[in-house]
Amino acid sequence: MFKLACRVSAKRLFPNFSFLDAPFNLQYYKEGDYNSEVAYMGCRTRVMANHYDPSREVTCGRGNLSFTSINLPRLAIKSNGNVDFFFEQLDRMLDLVCDQLMARYKIQAAKKVRNYPFLMGQGVWLDSDRLGPDDEVGEVLKHGTLTVGFIGLAECLKALIGKHHGESQEAQNLGLDIVGYMRKRMDEMSEKTGFNYSLIATPAEGLSGRFVRIDKQKFGIIPGVTDRDYYTNSFHVPVYYDISAFDKIRLEAPYHNLTNGGHISYIEMDGDPLKNLDAFEKVVRCMKEAGIGYGSINHPVDRDPCCGYTGIIDNECPGCGRHEGDGNEAFERIRRITGYLVGTMDHWNNAKRAEESDRVKHGLSGGMESL
Repeated sequence: MFKLACRVSAKRLFPNFSFLDAPFNLQYYKEGDYNSEVAYMGCRTRVMANHYDPSREVTCGRGNLSFTSINLPRLAIKSNGNVDFFFEQLDRMLDLVCDQLMARYKIQAAKKVRNYPFLMGQGVWLDSDRLGPDDEVGEVLKHGTLTVGFIGLAECLKALIGKHHGESQEAQNLGLDIVGYMRKRMDEMSEKTGFNYSLIATPAEGLSGRFVRIDKQKFGIIPGVTDRDYYTNSFHVPVYYDISAFDKIRLEAPYHNLTNGGHISYIEMDGDPLKNLDAFEKVVRCMKEAGIGYGSINHPVDRDPCCGYTGIIDNECPGCGRHEGDGNEAFERIRRITGYLVGTMDHWNNAKRAEESDRVKHGLSGGMESL
């Protein structure tokens, strides 16, 4: 089954791979109980721990109520290289976001079952089957999560110490300190309030461009920080940085343990992975050994809508021999953008188009023994 999943993913980009034996997932698993298996939403969201009711740490019937993301590069720019001041600012921002999440919860909690005719009215949400149509849903919503996210750890580190975590061990250590501190604050909020506060590695579909656009206007062009059209997704090593697949996995894996609200790591492979399934499988196994919770492998998938050929298409279709400029339909170039598969980039914002254009392929040198 695993080898078949690798073959399908090598052809179609899905499935992604969630690793139930990662320590932070395995701790919840009870053999034979599917409801104890940590499940990830397609993009990355993860819900499992339950401070509100520790006896109901289950997957089904729960979800993330809302999340708000912190602009880490902006805090770093304003700190002018002062790491202590950065953490002071981060502390204040975490307080603000936690208060905002609670205010938003109270708005949701004041609603009645009839306001959620499917989710609550049909008993989909945990314990909602005990409520009547005019009952408020605040108590059962406590099974959900209130989540803080973050964007641009790489640019944050560049602004603070001049290197991102792909470039130096010092930066990696600081990155883990930053994300670890955010997770610590979420755990403290959970203990203090009884609500499920968690930390998510934000997918940054729109914010990656919006945040850098605002910061560029305010602070100008800062090399390695605001000089691109996007901030790097969550804790990822920048897409433009030349690094091997195994080194990228090794660097990003520790952040999965810290981001209990959701996470994912991507590897970019070149060529047609169907022609080298052993290498594809080696990358997936490396993710497992490193402690990745959720991972996926990106690679080119092209399709000729005329003859149906699927694979890698340069200027000529290997299936029917036609060229893209023959007056027929254009070839579909399927790529993954923040968890979504798209056949054209036309409908995506400039930030995501720039990010996709900057991606480098991750070579397979080094191997799992480097872990």
